[in-house]
Amino acid sequence: MKTSWITWMGIFWLAASCSAQAATAKKPVVRSTGRAEIAVCVRDPYLGAIAVDAATDRVLFEDQADTRGYPASTLKLMDLLIILEKIESGGLKLTDRITATAAAAKMGGTQVFLKENEIFTVDELLYALMVQSANDAAVALATHIAGSPEAFVGLMNQRAQALGMTATVFHSVHGLPPGAGEEPDVSTPGDFARLALAVLRHKDTLRYTATAERVFRVQPALTIRTHNHLLENYRGQDRHNFPGCDGLKTGYIKAGGYGIAATAQRGGDRVLVVIFGSPSYAVRDAKARELLSQGLAAIAAYRAQHPAPPPPPMVPVALVPSSQAGPPASPAPPAKKHWWSW
Repeated sequence: MKTSWITWMGIFWLAASCSAQAATAKKPVVRSTGRAEIAVCVRDPYLGAIAVDAATDRVLFEDQADTRGYPASTLKLMDLLIILEKIESGGLKLTDRITATAAAAKMGGTQVFLKENEIFTVDELLYALMVQSANDAAVALATHIAGSPEAFVGLMNQRAQALGMTATVFHSVHGLPPGAGEEPDVSTPGDFARLALAVLRHKDTLRYTATAERVFRVQPALTIRTHNHLLENYRGQDRHNFPGCDGLKTGYIKAGGYGIAATAQRGGDRVLVVIFGSPSYAVRDAKARELLSQGLAAIAAYRAQHPAPPPPPMVPVALVPSSQAGPPASPAPPAKKHWWSW
């Protein structure tokens, strides 16, 4: 993808800020064979965080929410948003069948081990995308919808700009670290709050993001499991369950640390929390639990202080005067007499 000077400026400022953070945290710059060299964007307890009232978009808490970092697999929320919008507009169906390409089958990282020419429905691959965070599912979906992952990235950036995600630049459909000669996906907690709020407005979102475990393939057998330890129904080894949590997505790369976009509902109130750049998933989950709890309490307190206005009084229906009534109905015809009534 051709990179504009604006993108290069954004990457320069990201590298500068993250390098400063890395120096403060005494973290080295990431160097890995076959991967681009990118600055570490990790801080204890996080690089940046934000909590929002999902019903009103009111910011409840923010701390360095405009700091650029690496979204990693949380960017799959943009994949989901674009796909759900296409489904709701009629351009795609959940029952449409997708054939895995060779490129999808060769994807690394977290995956569902798609084989070339293996066929799954859009619905099945969306579960793989959201529950397992499958990179091969992301490539298969992107290729089917836009013709190539690169074309789908173009859709992602267009949608990001439309949402006002001005500090965000996507370069992949999966969020993996960039390869040699590639550039990293860049965003902020504030930008991702905008994205998560947009995704939450779609009816199918929570069906995917609240799923903790699901059988993806019978032969060879594969059960997919969520990486979101906060889900209310999560039953994995490391349980950090938060009551009412039903989504959305986690992410991790070494240079970007652990991130999450999490949402929880209580008594009709819903809070959204986004965290970037935590040093461990335990620290990330602890801060997410804290912000979810504080956010729900803040929403309830605000609602108590600002009760909704009462509904308007009922307006009686005026009867139409007889002078304005329509023409009288025609008289009914006389009843027919039968021979037995004569």
